Amino acid sequence: MKTAHVHALYVHGKSPVHDLEAHVKVAAMLLFVFAVVATPREAFWAFAVDAVLLAGAVRAARIPVRFLFGRLLVLIPFVLFAFLLPFLGGGARTEVLGLSLSIEGLWGAWTILAKATLGVTASIVMAATTEVPDILLGLDRLRVPRLITAIAGFMIRYLDVVLGEMHRMRVAMLSRGYDPRWIWQGRALATSAGSLFIRSYERGERVHQAMVARGYQGHMPVFNSGSAPVGSWARAMTVPSVAWVVTIVSLLT
Repeated sequence: MKTAHVHALYVHGKSPVHDLEAHVKVAAMLLFVFAVVATPREAFWAFAVDAVLLAGAVRAARIPVRFLFGRLLVLIPFVLFAFLLPFLGGGARTEVLGLSLSIEGLWGAWTILAKATLGVTASIVMAATTEVPDILLGLDRLRVPRLITAIAGFMIRYLDVVLGEMHRMRVAMLSRGYDPRWIWQGRALATSAGSLFIRSYERGERVHQAMVARGYQGHMPVFNSGSAPVGSWARAMTVPSVAWVVTIVSLLT
């Protein structure tokens, strides 16, 4: 099931990763993330191997490096938190460039940066090669409760509608010469937020009534429920399989 709506993380293109079925890519991404999470923090070589595997997946998916690094900016809050850990952590301390840093804090910062970067990069690769309707269909094939996929689907579909309504309300305020920016002008913002909630709720009720009138029974129709061929599973599972081998070896050594 295709739609004209394409999310900001999707990269139009043709690649071996784009051609894989959505549920196969979702399963491979989750298995890779679990392997990264299970990797001990002291296994620097294991994280390096995982990074090489991800770099190969990025290359196979033909994702522009600039696009990838732009989406990795979501990690900034994690980076800031990790930067504070060596200063705020307790336990034994060590001197680094004249600064007294917590050893446990340094390990915590390294763990957050390494695992968060690898996990987010894996999710970006999956999202950049899979459109939103296909991701939802893939989750449905992986037996994710349909209530969850239905809520996620409607949220994504109507996010642009709500953002458009917000834009129109702001334009209306500006056209009347009012542009609240300070905390003492918060009453206008609160009023706008309440109005936006009511409008969105009423729109949702109208949409639901229209769908029920057309035979909606709690889940979207599935137009293609065929299973993925063995070859697709074999190609997709290459990266998570190697990652798990690396993780097991790092745990045993």
